[in-house]
Amino acid sequence: MWIVPEAAVSGLITAEASFDAVEATFAAMARGDAYNFPVIREAIGHADALYGFKSGFDRAGLHLGLKSGGYWPGNADKGLTNHQSTVFLFDADTGQCRAIVGGNLLTALRTAAASAVSIKHLARPDARVLGMIGAGHQSAFQMRAAVTQRAFEKVIGWNLHPEMLSRLAQTADELGLPFEAVDLDRLGAEADVIVSITSSFDAILADAQVRPGTHLACMGTDTKGKQEMDAALVARATVFTDEVAQSVSIGEAQHAVAAGLKQPTDIHVIGDVINGVHPGRTDAQEVTLFDGTGVGLQDLAVAAAVVERAIAQGVAVSVDF
Repeated sequence: MWIVPEAAVSGLITAEASFDAVEATFAAMARGDAYNFPVIREAIGHADALYGFKSGFDRAGLHLGLKSGGYWPGNADKGLTNHQSTVFLFDADTGQCRAIVGGNLLTALRTAAASAVSIKHLARPDARVLGMIGAGHQSAFQMRAAVTQRAFEKVIGWNLHPEMLSRLAQTADELGLPFEAVDLDRLGAEADVIVSITSSFDAILADAQVRPGTHLACMGTDTKGKQEMDAALVARATVFTDEVAQSVSIGEAQHAVAAGLKQPTDIHVIGDVINGVHPGRTDAQEVTLFDGTGVGLQDLAVAAAVVERAIAQGVAVSVDF
């Protein structure tokens, strides 16, 4: 069995490689070549943590395994990232554990890659202003991934705690883009693409605040009860997702579906757009929304790429198990 520790991951995978792995995973899911198992995600009643498992199997790539982990909101005070996870890969032919991989950076990269995939396939080609909602650890990864997909000229951002917006300002500066902190009215009125990455349980952005033609990449809602967008906004938008079952149960679409404003049959998988089965955006005035709930297959694909590179570079540790 191979072990790839968290500290080694950063030298083994790039944002570009993560994008390719996630895009291919979404395409395989839509073709029926890969599928995710039901998600387990629960509040454990300790440290305010959410903990769970995401798993699946890709028959084409023979990726079988799971990611175990969750969200510990107090970790920042301990010098740790709030999201903690580990990926386990198994041999699809024998069931033996093939590898254990540190999953923190992988989760950040695959989550950012998913929103970038949605921007590539759904945002207007002339999108120039990127709006960011949320300024936590993941926001920097999201911004870096987003700007690779369109010729953005400016970044605007909002966060519940304004003192954290320095992270967005610093990231934009590193990317050579001007940044401005704005209120939600301005963000919705000016942004061509909006990426939301929060842990909110209350709607942040209202339907009336979003102008026609906007693409929304909603990446924070991955648990029952969480919400970033008003249900009426989700109802107005053409909604795409990684997996419909998760979108309507733990994703951003859960509230619109529960209110009867959206039907599960109205929600499309992003893989169909990648495969050319669905046209994606059909006009410049359409509001498109990607509900990125996060699927286990994303983690497995990126982790598998890391393991192969780690073995080739002599970084992976081999142990008898």
